[in-house]
Amino acid sequence: MHSLAWQKSTYSPDGSNCVYVAAASIATIHLRESDEPEVALTTTPAALHELIRTLKMAQTPD
Repeated sequence: MHSLAWQKSTYSPDGSNCVYVAAASIATIHLRESDEPEVALTTTPAALHELIRTLKMAQTPD
């Protein structure tokens, strides 16, 4: 995965707990954490969209 163009999430703070995203193709997205950059999760855009949507819906207002 060394040829992927990793981008830090805009929601990640400056520091050691950052999430990085890379698109290998229009059908494959990779996610990794700065703590363990050699470990990556591979998913599809549709599955990632559903995860984010579900997490947003589960949030309770402050």
